[in-house]
Amino acid sequence: MKSKVCQHPHSGMRSWGAEAITSLVKAVLNYKFDPPLHQNEKLQASVLAPLQELSGIPQSDIRQRQLDCVMQILHSCGDTLQQGWPLILGIIGALHRDHNAHLEVVVEVAARFGLQTQDLNVSLTAIGLLWNISDNFFQNRQRIKQDLESKTWKAGSRGSEELSPFDELWLCLFRHLGELCVDSRPAVRKSAGQTLFSTISAHGGLLHQNTWHTVLWQVLFPLLENVKKLSSSASTTRDELATGNILIHHSRDTAEKQWAETRVLSLAGVARTFNAKRRVLQQLGDFPRAWSLLLEYIETSALCPNAEVSLAALKSFQEILQIGRDAKDRINDDLDLPQTLLQPPSAEEIQRSGEAGTTPILDAAPDLADISLWTAAWKVWVNIGTNATIPPEKPEARGSGKVYVPSQSFLTALLLTFPPLFQHTKGRFAATDLQQFSRVLHAALSVPVHGDASPFIIPSYPDVTITPLQDASLQAMDCLVKAVHGGPPSLQAMYPALFDQLLTCVTFGVQAPSYGTIQAKAFGSIRGPQVDWVTMNFVPFSEKVLWMIVDLYCGASNHQAVIGAHVLQNIIRMLRLPLGLKYDCPSSSTWLHAVNALFAILSSGLPVARKHASEFKGMWSELASLFEDFLFTKHPSPPTLSMEDFQRDEGIDCKIVHLIRDDILPYASSVPNDFVVRVIDLLNKGSIHSAVSDTFVDTESIRKLREDFAKTCFETLLQFSFVSKKSEEGNITRIAVLSLLQRCQEVVKKYVDDERLSGKCPLPSGTLLVHLCDMHGCTCFCALCLQQMAVGDLNPVCVKGEAFALLYVLELFFTLQASAGRNCISTQSHQHSAAVVEESTPNNVEASVWQQVILLYPALVECTTSPSPQVTRALKDALHEFRDLLAPPSSHLQNGR
Repeated sequence: MKSKVCQHPHSGMRSWGAEAITSLVKAVLNYKFDPPLHQNEKLQASVLAPLQELSGIPQSDIRQRQLDCVMQILHSCGDTLQQGWPLILGIIGALHRDHNAHLEVVVEVAARFGLQTQDLNVSLTAIGLLWNISDNFFQNRQRIKQDLESKTWKAGSRGSEELSPFDELWLCLFRHLGELCVDSRPAVRKSAGQTLFSTISAHGGLLHQNTWHTVLWQVLFPLLENVKKLSSSASTTRDELATGNILIHHSRDTAEKQWAETRVLSLAGVARTFNAKRRVLQQLGDFPRAWSLLLEYIETSALCPNAEVSLAALKSFQEILQIGRDAKDRINDDLDLPQTLLQPPSAEEIQRSGEAGTTPILDAAPDLADISLWTAAWKVWVNIGTNATIPPEKPEARGSGKVYVPSQSFLTALLLTFPPLFQHTKGRFAATDLQQFSRVLHAALSVPVHGDASPFIIPSYPDVTITPLQDASLQAMDCLVKAVHGGPPSLQAMYPALFDQLLTCVTFGVQAPSYGTIQAKAFGSIRGPQVDWVTMNFVPFSEKVLWMIVDLYCGASNHQAVIGAHVLQNIIRMLRLPLGLKYDCPSSSTWLHAVNALFAILSSGLPVARKHASEFKGMWSELASLFEDFLFTKHPSPPTLSMEDFQRDEGIDCKIVHLIRDDILPYASSVPNDFVVRVIDLLNKGSIHSAVSDTFVDTESIRKLREDFAKTCFETLLQFSFVSKKSEEGNITRIAVLSLLQRCQEVVKKYVDDERLSGKCPLPSGTLLVHLCDMHGCTCFCALCLQQMAVGDLNPVCVKGEAFALLYVLELFFTLQASAGRNCISTQSHQHSAAVVEESTPNNVEASVWQQVILLYPALVECTTSPSPQVTRALKDALHEFRDLLAPPSSHLQNGR
């Protein structure tokens, strides 16, 4: 009878009939039967049968009351229905195309099942049903939309009249999934979060533009805020009662760690939504506010001490900056959903949303053209980098675990974010921004690796390669280098600051940076028990940065900012560190790269230095110091150095001398005189053979006396002692000549002193030759050695002016060769010397040179007491050469002028 009343055409009568049936059913189900009602299958079926009969009534108000009654039954006694479940499911399944108004109730019922706490599997199944419901909405969207729009159905109290019924249906689904995302059970939160963001990504294109405003401010941002609060207040201790005997991984054994997983999933999902639906969201009037709020959540999460959350925040930052992958890949990453569930977008989706859900997004970078948006993103990047890399005040005691040090993965992700962000901000990138970037980069590279993680990050010695963090740093710096080098004047003005940053990174290869007060062991020095912290190996990294500097300087050496900021001087000062250490560098490749870089740098820098002499005055002193530190290093070669490597290294030393000979001394007029003096002194010092090891002189060490280097230095001195007075190099002749004369005087005095100390015992034949060989780099003093010495290589082609003073050196050299038994002094050599004497007049010789030559005379006189007939014969010829030098000239001219 009551079911007939429910079909009455008068709505009031129908309402009373439905109320009577639903009230009776609920009252009977709540009655305490004995035995209980769920044990009497027939009685339970009889009670629910009238409620099921209402499914045959088409009026929507009756079906609404029926479903409301079903929901109340499920809440009050759903756990005792048992045999009544088929009838309840039959009621829900009786909905058909004429009852689309009840779809929201279906969603709410499924969500309520998800929120129940009695059975976890029921909740997970309910979330799966919500995904199936969303898929049904999508597959039958045309029929559902038409039916909803044909009715006068309106959204519930939480809806908005501005939204279409179909969009309100989706919002109902999103809201309920959002509630499940903050459930107290981790498994429910994870499943709900995956379902929510998968649903938004797969079917969000069906929503109207104004609906997205509601999605942002009523679903997504409330979700982030709730997760943030619950995560911050979660317990950090393990709850044994909650876990029971279940074995839980240490990364999820506390409520805090479980909420961290939820926080990661939620932030990543919102970031993906922003990225995939960026065109629609940008058209919202309050998009800048939403963008800033999302950046705020990213910054807060990135600075979270939980490593999982902080790293995920940076990945979300990368997501909204549109790095890397297609939207299709992003939808399924970390969601564990099959590809078959994601349907391709329809023409309707593309028309309504302006984009397809699986369209790649890399080509859409310029869409966010508002520089203020990217300026806000840059500030967030700087804040994260600055605050996350602040060194702890006190070093961490092993096992305390309270000091936060960012992981290498976190720092790598941070620096990988810079290049795409810079592409959006380089139009307003200022010098202060570069300083901020440099500080973040330096601090990030300074962070050591924890000893427990070092085997997984630092490659085993000696297979040393750059780490992911160092590779990300190189990418970031390369991005800046390309932008500055090829950019407008505002960017090119940053050349000096950019060079300073790169030079600092190069020094890390020799002196690894420190991180606050943390005591870290250097890479390769770990022995015995594992240490707390290990410093990264910077050798391959610094070498790559070094060649980045070479390329940049060679392309910008003529730029006024580079010249004015003394960049070349700074580069040379930096290179002094590895070149001075030489064999004491952490890696033998370091100084080899440095010296090769020096050659490349000077090939571009020296012409500029000569052209702008006033800007490079300080550079020459640094260069002279570099030559001295490298050629006469205080760090000898190791005993294990092979002869092949020694010869290679000596060849590099000779190459330095060739550089001085070919690219510096020929342009002495544009070089400071102090520098020329220092270089000549270096050549003079190098012309004396010297061992590269302080060990006892044995057969092997004798082979390492740098004979070729000494010969090269001596030949260079000779070359610039015989230059023409009219040439540009004439102004260095006096310096070279004085250096040689001083050396000659020392040789003669040393011989006389040795002769005196010998007493009545005569010195061995050729002792004076030994001292002179000390001057020109010979390493053994036998006839065979003398036969190998090419006298012609030492004879000048033309000797004029101040080079007259060198005649004594040559005559002494030739005579001493004869004293050793080699009668090879050619007539041509003597004739040449005589010709020079005739051409050299007192007026062509500078006073200081005259004085140095005359000072030789007493030393030669001391040799007259020598008992050696060979020496006395050589002395006689040498003294004959002094007949024109016994008196200084009456007037003094500089190079004949």
